Amino acid sequence: MPAMPSVEKPEIWTVSQLTRRVKALLETQVSYVWVSGEISNWRVSPAGHAYFTLKDKDSQVDVVMFRGRLMKLQFGPDTGLEVIVHGLVTVYEKRGNYQIVCEEMHPKGVGALQLAFEKLKQKLQDEGLFDEEHKKPLPLLPRRIGVVTSPTGAAIRDILNVIERRFASVHVILYPARVQGEEAAEEIVEGIRVLDEWGVDVMIVGRGGGSLEDLWPFNEELVVRAVYAAATPIISAVGHEIDFTLTDFAADVRAPTPSAAAEIVVQEREALLERIATLTRRMGAATARQVEQGRARLAMARSSFVFRRPEELVRQRRQLVDELRMRLENTLVDMAGSARRRLDTAVRSLALLSPAVQIRAAFERLGALRQRVRQVGAAVVERQRARLRPVIAQLNALSPLAVLARGYALAWKQPGGELVRDAADLAPDDRIRLKFGRGGATAAIETVEEDPDG
Repeated sequence: MPAMPSVEKPEIWTVSQLTRRVKALLETQVSYVWVSGEISNWRVSPAGHAYFTLKDKDSQVDVVMFRGRLMKLQFGPDTGLEVIVHGLVTVYEKRGNYQIVCEEMHPKGVGALQLAFEKLKQKLQDEGLFDEEHKKPLPLLPRRIGVVTSPTGAAIRDILNVIERRFASVHVILYPARVQGEEAAEEIVEGIRVLDEWGVDVMIVGRGGGSLEDLWPFNEELVVRAVYAAATPIISAVGHEIDFTLTDFAADVRAPTPSAAAEIVVQEREALLERIATLTRRMGAATARQVEQGRARLAMARSSFVFRRPEELVRQRRQLVDELRMRLENTLVDMAGSARRRLDTAVRSLALLSPAVQIRAAFERLGALRQRVRQVGAAVVERQRARLRPVIAQLNALSPLAVLARGYALAWKQPGGELVRDAADLAPDDRIRLKFGRGGATAAIETVEEDPDG
């Protein structure tokens, strides 16, 4: 019989093994990619990780962006936004779905940046970060001016030129920070915090002009919140006159350029001197007017009747005092007479209302009431006695004591105290206690006689 051909047994994988093999192939063969598409189903978990779908008109792929990467974004992603993502193509083994682990994301085009700008602006405005009530006034003559900007940019040179030209004695403290790029926002926030704690009188935060992407660090939420929370008044000086950032809305004052910010914060020496001279002239004129008015009042007082004939004023006052004294005496007499009449009336009323009189009347009423109570009580007692006499007679007739009074007696066997109703209950030598109509006795039984008819 010919031998059966041998059949090779196929290799059988588990689902986990297949998934891990596909995952390894994707991560090694495809690895990191740049993909553009529209965000769909955007959601952020309580742990801070973002999950969404990136789609175009024909297909879609799942994307996850972990919290650390998400916090570094310079805009706020949301459903419907066109973006470009960079990340690792891999497989989520739990479900066997392939996905992209996103490490970098950018809006696709300026329109997306503008959309992110408007969305964040509306959010912060609803929270009150742009309210006028929160704006702080700038100091008139600041001694220390803090500046957060690039140490190599044109902005710091413009600021220093204006300050030196207007008031060279002012101290400028520069916190060097990048004003463009991924790490610019964190450095700007740190500069605001350090200068705020340092205690400068006013702060300028800004940079020169640029594109929307260049100015984007001043639109980031952490920078806007730092400007809002600072205790030091802040002037936002970002870009040129046509440029607006979210920092401009949160700052206490917005300057169109860094040079304009320096002009706002430091007034010209000549302007201050002119203002001081103007105030000096106004104060001198006001003082002269006060002196002239005082002289006029003094001259009028010297020419008045009082100063020419002062004795007349004394005589008039003396006469007025006499009249007032007489009026006072008459008033006092009238008041005393009226008081005396009221007192007499009160005495008479008091005599009628004397407690002794009222007590005597009360005693008389009490005696009459006592007499009446005695009479009524005696009548009531007599009526009750009359009602009780027949009842007492019936009780006496039915009382055992009455039966005993007619010659009968009760006997109790000792020592138990049982009432003896039959002679058969007794035996010779038993002791009994007897109760008569009046008194009692103790006896011993000698013989027992039973009732023959019993």
